[in-house]
Amino acid sequence: MFARLLFVVAMLLASHAVAARAEAPLPPIEDRYCHAVAPVGTEVALPPASAFACDGEPRAYENQRLWLIAPLSARDAGAEGATLLVHQTRFERLTILFAYADGRTLRHQVRAGDFQSHWRVGGQLAFSAPGREAPLVSVALGLDQLARYSLLRTRLLPAGDAARDAALGASLIGGALTLLALSSAYNLLLARASRQRHVVWHSAWVATVLVWGLLWSQLALLLFPGLAGTAAARLCTMLATLAIAFAAACAATCPEAGAVPRWLRRLVVGLGWAVALVGIPVAFGPPLAIDWLGPVLSIAVLGLLAAVTILIGIAWRRGSAEARSFFFAWAIPMAVLAATELVDMGTSLFGGGPQIAVLFASAFQTVWLSVSTTLRLARLRTERDVARAAQSELAELAQRDPLTGLLNRRGFVGRAEAALAEPDEAGGNLVFALLLIDVDHFKAVNDRFGHDAGDGVLQRIGARLDALSGPNIHAARLGGEEFALGASGLARCDLADFAERVRASLGTLALSDLLGEGARVSVSIGVAEARGGSRFPAIYRSADRALYAAKNAGRNRVAFAHPGQAEMLPGNRMKAA
Repeated sequence: MFARLLFVVAMLLASHAVAARAEAPLPPIEDRYCHAVAPVGTEVALPPASAFACDGEPRAYENQRLWLIAPLSARDAGAEGATLLVHQTRFERLTILFAYADGRTLRHQVRAGDFQSHWRVGGQLAFSAPGREAPLVSVALGLDQLARYSLLRTRLLPAGDAARDAALGASLIGGALTLLALSSAYNLLLARASRQRHVVWHSAWVATVLVWGLLWSQLALLLFPGLAGTAAARLCTMLATLAIAFAAACAATCPEAGAVPRWLRRLVVGLGWAVALVGIPVAFGPPLAIDWLGPVLSIAVLGLLAAVTILIGIAWRRGSAEARSFFFAWAIPMAVLAATELVDMGTSLFGGGPQIAVLFASAFQTVWLSVSTTLRLARLRTERDVARAAQSELAELAQRDPLTGLLNRRGFVGRAEAALAEPDEAGGNLVFALLLIDVDHFKAVNDRFGHDAGDGVLQRIGARLDALSGPNIHAARLGGEEFALGASGLARCDLADFAERVRASLGTLALSDLLGEGARVSVSIGVAEARGGSRFPAIYRSADRALYAAKNAGRNRVAFAHPGQAEMLPGNRMKAA
């Protein structure tokens, strides 16, 4: 049974191999071209077959009309027909001739500045030949004043495959350009906020790549159709080299001061601007400039990539955090740029070749860098919030008494002065009242039971005063056995009852564990009242005089400060001058 299964599998593999050989893919359309050169004229007529050569590359075509013709088979076109895709390059006019077996010819023509409806997102022109009973036998291209044959990229696909390919490519390119647009706005705001040089250069790089991508993809033709063809191709070349210069400046200014030698920074910047300067004649010069300066430009780009790699490597080894971030963000774009200089990508990646590879790598870079920058800013924000919280906690601790946890003199005075700054309220309520509280005979407690017991008594008093506190009442330990309560917004009668309640509450504290069975302490309280505009030192002196009056009257009582007199009030209360 197992042997039969192996036999069946072997037969299936053999039949698949035979079918694969029978259906071997056709050579690319670019490998089937024969070429001929004819004068540029108003009449567009295909030269005779004898004028075409099928070996070597065409010559002396820059100011002429270059004809390319390729034979087609039934496998080149589906039932719905075929589509010829031509990547945008520098030419003045392009004529496409599809020939059918019945002698019929279908003609398309575009010119620089007017691509009509033939342009597609992805830097390509699409020319379709519908399926007919008679099959297609050939396709011919007539290019007037083509800048360079080596820059011409074409593909021939069944119409359905071309439509799906164009839709998928347009979606991906649109997504990449959207990411670049968002990143451009983000980096512009980040550059204004951070004022760091490498962020400014990176912002310039993103904006330049975005404009380049809009021109190369031909989306810019929606607003500027006159740029179609040569103008867009020239601008793309210039913008590409300018973007490289901005990226070099970003790399040179990224590491922290002292992380890399100054001469290496200058070398990177110099190579970057050298690429931009060489790019100007390549973009706007005659076709010969592409042959002469193209290799120089490639060498300069590769040299720049090597210099940037060395710079980032040195900075990383010396502990530069910015260099590490730069490496992870720029590694893929740099590798892709190097690959475009070393490898012929042709019509890969939906026909976009090296341009679409650079666009996708740039979009990845902006996303990576934006995310890493956002995370770094989030960490900085968290560290700032933690520092502020610690600072606030320290400021609060600086205003607290370490033994009781109540406000200390500094913290209490600050709150009292804030309360005294409030205006008088209607209804006769007081702006602020100060209750100075002193523990009676506290020295005897320390002398008899020790300072630990004395500290315990103070803690119990502090806890009780804290329990009596509220939104408008603040408790404090001013020093030693002296405490204070600051009350805002109490009526005069309520203040008297509140002061008596405080005295009585402190007199009932359970202290048996500290001072022995049934032990209690008493307190004397001096009260002073104030309205808006009063100063704390003045109200403190008044409350202190009232406190001494309470002490002199026998302790364990409340005394109110009142100008000109000092008299006892019912219930252990008195008025004092």
